[in-house]
Amino acid sequence: MQLSPELTKKLAAAVDGMPAFPKSVQRVLELTRNINSTPKELVEVIDKDPVLTVKILKVVNSAYYSLPKQITSVGHAVVYMGFNTIKNLALSIAAIGMLPKTNEAGFDGQQYLLHSLATAAIAKQLALKVDDADPMDCFIAGLLHDFGKVVLAQFMPKDLRTALQASADKGISLHLALRTVLGVDHAVVGGMLVEKWRFAPHLVETIRHQYGPELGDSDMIACVFAANQISKKLEFGFAGNRLVEEFPAAVIKRLGGTLDETIASLGDLTPLFEEAKVFAKL
Repeated sequence: MQLSPELTKKLAAAVDGMPAFPKSVQRVLELTRNINSTPKELVEVIDKDPVLTVKILKVVNSAYYSLPKQITSVGHAVVYMGFNTIKNLALSIAAIGMLPKTNEAGFDGQQYLLHSLATAAIAKQLALKVDDADPMDCFIAGLLHDFGKVVLAQFMPKDLRTALQASADKGISLHLALRTVLGVDHAVVGGMLVEKWRFAPHLVETIRHQYGPELGDSDMIACVFAANQISKKLEFGFAGNRLVEEFPAAVIKRLGGTLDETIASLGDLTPLFEEAKVFAKL
């Protein structure tokens, strides 16, 4: 997709206007990529971030997990919840912390959040079906796959509002409506943002090439594309786009089934959505 110099400049300014990804969560991400990292190191990083600590303890002590006793330290939280859940929680808290409280685009942040958290959790499960995708990376890519919409809601609200309206009126997908209205879709903007946040190249690629003719062909992209469609079909949250796309041949080949077959193979996803709701209350 060729962007005009003027649009490139406008998008770069919008991306620069977004807050940096918190240092503590960047560190959590580094630890998750290092197979030799220990729970103790994770606890040390979280302990130094009071906001992260308070929010993690709030979730862990919520009625949803109904643990036998009150958890008062991050160390205990890791023991009870497991390394992975705490990592996912730290990431989710960081992403949620960057959502604007209000926007002029009529974009529903809470529903967006539910869609993103559900997509992240489903992508992580799908990663177990393929050889070449890391479940944690799929969770991150699923969580951030629509973050370009957040940038647009904040810095180009009129364009996003027009595209949301066109998507609803014409029954077309939001990324196509955005291309028509703005000349670019949220995948490109999201790719620019995670690049600015210095995320790994394969994560940037997954977010940038998750649609249409630009759809990349990798296990990770297949997992995120599929999770996005599944979460739309099951109406787990709403990120401005109701159009569910069937799996293209490349995705069917990698996941071993169509959209409906993949949903059937995952079993009951209600508990996963209930957990997403708990995370979203942060």
